[in-house]
Amino acid sequence: MEAPGPEWALVPMRQLVSWVAAGAMVFGGVVPYIPQYRHIRRSQNAEGFSSYVCLVLLVANILRILFWFGRRFESPLLWQSIIMIFTMLLMLKLCTEVRVSNELNIKRRSFAAADSKDEEIKAPPKRSYLDFDLNYFWHWSKFTDYVQCVLTFTGVTGYITYLWLDSSLFVETLGFLAVFTEAMLGVPQLYRNYQNRSTEGMSVKMVLMWTSGDTFKTVYFILNQAPFQFSICGLLQVFVDIAILLQVYLYSYYPQKPVSHTAHPASTKAL
Repeated sequence: MEAPGPEWALVPMRQLVSWVAAGAMVFGGVVPYIPQYRHIRRSQNAEGFSSYVCLVLLVANILRILFWFGRRFESPLLWQSIIMIFTMLLMLKLCTEVRVSNELNIKRRSFAAADSKDEEIKAPPKRSYLDFDLNYFWHWSKFTDYVQCVLTFTGVTGYITYLWLDSSLFVETLGFLAVFTEAMLGVPQLYRNYQNRSTEGMSVKMVLMWTSGDTFKTVYFILNQAPFQFSICGLLQVFVDIAILLQVYLYSYYPQKPVSHTAHPASTKAL
């Protein structure tokens, strides 16, 4: 009788590696924001973190969840999106509270028009229901305004997806938009660093974790034969992360004079 080979031991080992990889995909995406969250909470200063990072990730992960209804990809990627949405809402809540508490000029901005009984906002009589002033979009004064915006976006895109779910072209385009938006994650931070000519206030640990996580994620996509949109945009995301790390080196060893922003000061803030 032939003795059992070593293959019997490899099966549970492979299963364990598969579970670890799946767990890393689900929770690994939120890990980079832990040091940034702690830094903002400790310093009570959110100026170094661009809240547009939260906007990009919220849009990307909402679209990814909708894409799942048209093309069922792996469950860890779906759970990653759900957990990331809650994480970004927590980041927005903290950043909004910190920024409003530090503001000297208490002029409230909101997504929805204020009630006439609201003493904090003096709205003109004919103000439209939604405040889409581009100078103040995503610079609102209450966390509930961000939640309303996210729910509105989810409702509109969800309804459109329901109507066009049978179209393979629409579903594939939706998947591309989801991962391409996520690939642009680092662009707001990249641009903010360029504006400030500095990376002060930005957690370098966060960017290093971005880079390592995005590299792992891209390899995971390729090895598990995820939809091709995931692999292509994962590579793009790694390139953006590397560009931010180059900014850290450049602005640390070759500091530059900050650019003055006097025309629209509110639009250059992190929130």
